Amino acid sequence: MTTFRSLEWQGDALQLLDQRALPHRTEYLRCQDVETVAIAIRDMTVRGAPAIGVAAAFGMVLAAQVSEAETVEGLRADLAQAAAILKDARPTAVNLAWAVDRLQQAAQEAASSASELRDRLEELAQTMYAEDIAVNWAIGNHAQALIPDGATVIHHCNTGALATVDYGTALGIIRIAHEQGKRIFAYLDETRPRLQGASLSAYELTAYGVPFKLIVDGASGWLMRTRKVDCCLVGCDRVVANGDTANKIGTYNLALAAKAHGVPFYVACPTSTLDLSIASGEQIEIEERDGREITEIAGQAIAPAGTEVFNPAFDVTPAELITAIITEKGIVYPPFRENLAALMASAD
Repeated sequence: MTTFRSLEWQGDALQLLDQRALPHRTEYLRCQDVETVAIAIRDMTVRGAPAIGVAAAFGMVLAAQVSEAETVEGLRADLAQAAAILKDARPTAVNLAWAVDRLQQAAQEAASSASELRDRLEELAQTMYAEDIAVNWAIGNHAQALIPDGATVIHHCNTGALATVDYGTALGIIRIAHEQGKRIFAYLDETRPRLQGASLSAYELTAYGVPFKLIVDGASGWLMRTRKVDCCLVGCDRVVANGDTANKIGTYNLALAAKAHGVPFYVACPTSTLDLSIASGEQIEIEERDGREITEIAGQAIAPAGTEVFNPAFDVTPAELITAIITEKGIVYPPFRENLAALMASAD
């Protein structure tokens, strides 16, 4: 079984697998300062909410390491600047802010020296790295109650080991089902405009030996009408208090098609992606990206020069279209507002 590591900590640098080069080339970026980590998050060298969060945590560690501050207060000031740089990189993914805030909170605890604080932050980031692996394993195992032997599923974007530290969320469910001997088959949305389904999810499932077929995003409705589909599995970048979910653009369309055809629609996410401070999806900030992602493919123009573009990176799927949310703490069903709050209360 081939495994992937989207990021590796090397003691004085963060090594990132450059996902922009896949599936054709395997290249790594070595980050030794917070600015390089922030750029890697922004330009999607590293992507996927959990991976972004862990990368940001190590970005804070690097900021501490390169800081020339000799006092605890001076180091805290430098960390505050690093936190602002990282949070600005990609605003929709809640894991980024969650990870940075966790490091900042640790930095505010009593420390006898700047050196002690640096060591504490590195230890915490390494703990978060290990936690992500355990969380994704738990998500995948909880989900098996929903995945029968012989299941056919539709998956959107990439939510596997490349989007996390290992295993992944929604794609991790597929991988674990396969490892358990279930005869699972996946249809992968290509996921325009950056084609993560085609370049990344297909790359992963090929390596794992999971049978699949690639489809264009717009084929999912017809597929559900004409073929047996047991469920849709997607990840997410933010789930708010009422269950509304932000995920890669095209997720909302898939959920609408699933609802129309009576196909269960499951969202897989760690509890770190839950943001119960926001009441509904209308309040989620949606990142817009460079229009060239739509007007070009691999640098080749496919639209007339000067074509205007609307390129939201994410959309919001209303809670009423979601059958269940799968977390490392268990499976949450509607009513989401009450049950998500109860889940988080029990996790405290």
